[in-house]
Amino acid sequence: MGSGKSTAARTLAALGAVVVDADAVAREVVEPGTPALAEVARRFGPDVLAADGSLDRPALGRIVFGDPEALRDLEAVTHPAIWARTAELVAAVPDDAVLVHDMPLLVEKRMAGEYHLVVVVGATEETRRRRLVTDRGMTEADARARIAAQADDDARHAAADVWLENEGTREALEVAVRRLWPERLEPFAANLRTGARSRLPAPVLSPPDPDWPAAADRLLARVRHAVGDAAATLDHVGSTAVKGLPAKDVVDLQVGVRSLADADEPAFVTALAAMGFPRVDDATQDRGKDGTSWPKRFHGSADPGRVAHLHVREVGSAGWEFALLFRDWLRADAVERDAYALVKADLAARLASTHEYAEAKEPWFDDAWARARAWAETTGWRPGPTRPA
Repeated sequence: MGSGKSTAARTLAALGAVVVDADAVAREVVEPGTPALAEVARRFGPDVLAADGSLDRPALGRIVFGDPEALRDLEAVTHPAIWARTAELVAAVPDDAVLVHDMPLLVEKRMAGEYHLVVVVGATEETRRRRLVTDRGMTEADARARIAAQADDDARHAAADVWLENEGTREALEVAVRRLWPERLEPFAANLRTGARSRLPAPVLSPPDPDWPAAADRLLARVRHAVGDAAATLDHVGSTAVKGLPAKDVVDLQVGVRSLADADEPAFVTALAAMGFPRVDDATQDRGKDGTSWPKRFHGSADPGRVAHLHVREVGSAGWEFALLFRDWLRADAVERDAYALVKADLAARLASTHEYAEAKEPWFDDAWARARAWAETTGWRPGPTRPA
């Protein structure tokens, strides 16, 4: 509240997006004569109605903010009506449009996984407080109470695929949004329509990025939303899952399924594609470290700003177990981690394509497999839930 998200939404609408404004919907469902407004007045009394019969929002706000029980009662009345109306508006959006949901409580309601991309407009608490007092006429106490009731910046950063800093002018924010549109939003929408995935043009190594685990969490939440319990396990694997290890800026994820037949179900494939993870049909196996082929299914990411690989493997299979073992081994063994970093740097400097780079690493993986298994036997390692980096 007070960060500038409405300015960003208006700019996106001017660029051609279809904006569904959650605040506007919330106002619409409690207009005079609606069932929701009648129920709100019954629960909270006639003092929440203005002289003309409309909702007196400041009066209602003074009742519910700071009173969790009252807020739950209000949401029990308004949320079903809001979501029903939102569903109607979303269903009317053309398939080739960019849909923007201007959603103030997305982080608080833990809904980020339901969207292809989360754009957060950020401003410090002091800036937001000043704007609420100066621009909206709130008292200092009301502004502080409203801000305190919302998610803090750490939670908003964790949810954000894109963070638009808004400490400056409105014009500066509009420029940032206009830049985001052609660089990420339009190509993302095009990739979703065509089933295309994003790729790195060359095997360029990036320094360790502290945001990689958070990016993985956001992507895994979308996978879970798409396929539900068909994903028996969800893990961040690969080099970006190992703290301190340079890597290509590609987030590797492992989706564990009970059977690859589950991963081949049309509903599974379609749901992941619709969520932004198209199937890559020519990648159906890994070269196993035991001389066999390790079956899998593979999906990419349609987001041009976040290259990601989804490796779908059967839980308990050799490939599934090795992905977890390799990650945990490198997390635990600094010498092996540093040795692998040197191999990666040498190959990235000499090879032009990501395919050549991946193939050239295989001999090192073949040798490392025995060492990783020896470490597992010594330590008693067993595959389990995702461990912190």
